[in-house]
Amino acid sequence: MRSLTVYLKNYKKESILAPFFKFLEVVFDLIVPIVIAQIIDVGIANHDNGYIVQRFSILILMAALGLASTITAQFFAAKASVGFATELRQAVYDHVQHLSYTELDTLGTDTLITRLTDDVNQIQNGLNMGLRLLLRSPFIVLGSMVMAFTIDFKCALVFAVAIPFLFLVVFVIMFLSIPLFKKVQGKLDTVTGLTRENLTGVRVIRAFCREKEAVAEFDTRNQELTKLNLFVGKLSALLNPVTYVLINIATVILIQKAGVEVNLGGMQQGQVVALYNYMAQMIVELIKLASLIITLNKSAACAGRVADILKVKSTMDYPSSSTYSAQISKDLATATADASLSENAIVFNDVTFEYSKAGAPSLSHISFSVKKGQTVGIIGGTGSGKTTLVNLISRFYDASKGTVLLDGQNIENYTRSDLRSRIGVVPQKAALFKGSIRDNLKWGREDASDEDLWQALTTAQGKEVVEGKPGQLDFMLEQNGKNLSGGQKQRLTIARALVKKPEILILDDSASALDFATDAALRKSLNRLDWKVTTFLVSQRSSSIQQADLILVLDNGTLAGKGTHAELLRTCDTYREIYFSQFPEERARYSSVSAGNIMKEVTV
Repeated sequence: MRSLTVYLKNYKKESILAPFFKFLEVVFDLIVPIVIAQIIDVGIANHDNGYIVQRFSILILMAALGLASTITAQFFAAKASVGFATELRQAVYDHVQHLSYTELDTLGTDTLITRLTDDVNQIQNGLNMGLRLLLRSPFIVLGSMVMAFTIDFKCALVFAVAIPFLFLVVFVIMFLSIPLFKKVQGKLDTVTGLTRENLTGVRVIRAFCREKEAVAEFDTRNQELTKLNLFVGKLSALLNPVTYVLINIATVILIQKAGVEVNLGGMQQGQVVALYNYMAQMIVELIKLASLIITLNKSAACAGRVADILKVKSTMDYPSSSTYSAQISKDLATATADASLSENAIVFNDVTFEYSKAGAPSLSHISFSVKKGQTVGIIGGTGSGKTTLVNLISRFYDASKGTVLLDGQNIENYTRSDLRSRIGVVPQKAALFKGSIRDNLKWGREDASDEDLWQALTTAQGKEVVEGKPGQLDFMLEQNGKNLSGGQKQRLTIARALVKKPEILILDDSASALDFATDAALRKSLNRLDWKVTTFLVSQRSSSIQQADLILVLDNGTLAGKGTHAELLRTCDTYREIYFSQFPEERARYSSVSAGNIMKEVTV
């Protein structure tokens, strides 16, 4: 929790005023038993009604001041806790946005969602309760002991002995509870992840009639969470009865000692009532404290989890603007000296990449160069590393070994904004957001005109899709584009990337839901773009990449072949197998042509 206090810097005044006004309330509460004692020992004993009315008026005044102090304290506590939670939530969200794919893969989506929502809410509640009540209970307990010493020294010793025992019980239960509450939040992560998985995959679950199994698994995880919650709840619940027993034992001893003092004439009856009232105040405050401790334990556990996210450092660093400018000048000089570097858009120099904790590299010793304006096809079997390769171009990951060059410069020398402005990416899974089609397309370029949007839609073969929707560009999409078909979503995501007019366009199997005619029309449109763009086409269809200037064939993370379609048919066994599996009628023709060439060579 301590590391998160930096987010309270804009609410220092509120964080001080809330406990201060709570302290004023405590002062008024502590004066009440003294006034009541005076009413008994002076007013009632002397039958002085005027004195009784005067003291009663003081009680009314203190009640009003105490109420005003309480309301003021609650106002400042609420303002500080809500503001703190807002800044913390924003800070965590911003921090997550700057993490690389490596950290996001390691942390997992489920735990990030839980920590951004439930954990931050628990911290907010804990801070609110803490500012209002955490100091009140110690003030009342210690204040009662101080006031008891002003009444009678011997009786006050009962307070002095009881209070350390009470604080020891509170400390032990807190010490045991906080680690358990962390485990509870971890179990909640699991339940959240399972819920998310089942809801997003509900169609698949029903298609395979796995509803019973899905419900059974959820019940098992939910029962584990419930059992742990019950155990922690029982442990925390011990605080109330244990403190209640201790304070009542202290009350019995206090009354016995006070009764003896009254009989000996050392105390008056009103003073005994005051001492009992102080003990009663302690009982009430400790009951409140028992409930507060549970909230604070949860809050402390959640604060630790949120702080752990903020401690995660991205393995991917981007240079500052000054460093970037200096590096650009240096690399431009190198590129000018080497003409081949200035002609190439992308160069891979012996690149190897391994995912965190994967145990084996996903790409091994990949080397190739792509000239500006070329179209590059990337093909290979499932799991061969196609998506991983284009992710390195976008710098979603950094190469484990080797270098990736963009326009003759190491890709790691670009600032985040400059790199993203040069590259347009259409991922495998089409992702659209709730809002109008116009809003989604403008993710590519916020200042794009409607003419730019329609031009991008025309190229992406999505113009007819938008024209057929009510409101056209103003048609509202549901979350993740649920009111569109798979092919329609893919065309809109391609248009979104085209709006920014990138130098490098990466289509990561983003036409898989398109029919062959639409796919062919899309590729023709991409070849007629009015700016020079280097295009990477990742596809499982060999027909989609046959006309590419360069085809990269991946096999189990290695570059099995590179060249044009005709060259690879002659030289690459992997490419031939992929091609003939999709066009089996071509196998016989290729075999007859190859056999004819062999016979011709033998005759010669």
